[in-house]
Amino acid sequence: MMPSMQTTTDVALAATDERNWLLWTAFKTGQVLLFVLSLALLVAALVLADRKIWAAVQMRRGPNVVGAFGLLQTMADALKFFFKEIVIPAGSDKFLFILAPIIGLVMAFAAWAVVPVAPGWVISDINIGVLYVLALSSLGVYGIIIGGWASNSKYPFMGALRSAAQMVSYEVSIGFIILTVIFLSGSMNLTTIVDSQGPGVWNWNMFHINFLNGYGIWNILIAPVMFYMGVLFFISALAETNRPPFDLPEAESELVAGYQVEYSSTPFLMFFFAEYVNIMLLSAMMTILFLGGWHAPIDIGVQFIPPFFWFFAKTAFLFFMFAMVKAIVPRYRYDQLMRLGWKVFLPTALAAVVVISTIVVFAGDKAV
Repeated sequence: MMPSMQTTTDVALAATDERNWLLWTAFKTGQVLLFVLSLALLVAALVLADRKIWAAVQMRRGPNVVGAFGLLQTMADALKFFFKEIVIPAGSDKFLFILAPIIGLVMAFAAWAVVPVAPGWVISDINIGVLYVLALSSLGVYGIIIGGWASNSKYPFMGALRSAAQMVSYEVSIGFIILTVIFLSGSMNLTTIVDSQGPGVWNWNMFHINFLNGYGIWNILIAPVMFYMGVLFFISALAETNRPPFDLPEAESELVAGYQVEYSSTPFLMFFFAEYVNIMLLSAMMTILFLGGWHAPIDIGVQFIPPFFWFFAKTAFLFFMFAMVKAIVPRYRYDQLMRLGWKVFLPTALAAVVVISTIVVFAGDKAV
């Protein structure tokens, strides 16, 4: 009887484990699909907002025909791209030509897996979240390079080369900028970085003017350095996402449309979609690293506004700044772009790393 009872118990436990695994898989799949759908709807809203902001700066109406106030214009444009014919150049590498936008879009979405939008609202809260985001955003450049090369045309190839050089140049600066935040928070976990700042604008890494925290009088030096790092991160994010005034890889006056000039229909839409998802990602990362994440700007003890609202409001404000820069700042020349990245941003970011790391070492264990 004993062996029989043991076997029955083992079978029951195995069935329970399998059921739990299936439930966990179904839950995670639903969570990912919901998150992807939410991002897709946000991209549609942000594209419309981008066009409306640009129109307002130029004192015109912008999209205003499809739907009330033009709210469905982005949906109409997406449907138009879906139903267009996919044209593949005769001399291109057809497999890589189709693979390139898929790589770009998948990497853009995958990077969001570790981004916390509120306490506990994250798909995967890993301890190396910063490293994961940097790795995925770096891999995204492969989609652009492959797309430019596979098109077998000089304009896409030149645009891909520009994009690769530009993204590598500014990713180096972004890495050093993020190091200063890691030193202050003592962690690469994005949730921990947000918690280390706490509520109150004076605690945020971009300002850091709370003289009652662990760093005390050292904040006199930390505050201006971190404010400068926040500004550098914002400008580097513009270059990283090929946004004006750093949109040299897709400059219509020189390269027609750059690395995506041979793309049409859904593949073009995927490149376009990936670009806006990356813009949202870097806006969210700046919110997390420098602007306190989901924490309120003023700590009143009891918060009636949900944390997600603050995260969304800060990210939306940063996107508004992206749109305003696009509307009012003229495009840089390519040599100016490279000079800014290697001769200005990189040395100053390195200097900031030295300053912040020195303060952290001399102040001891002074996490906020």
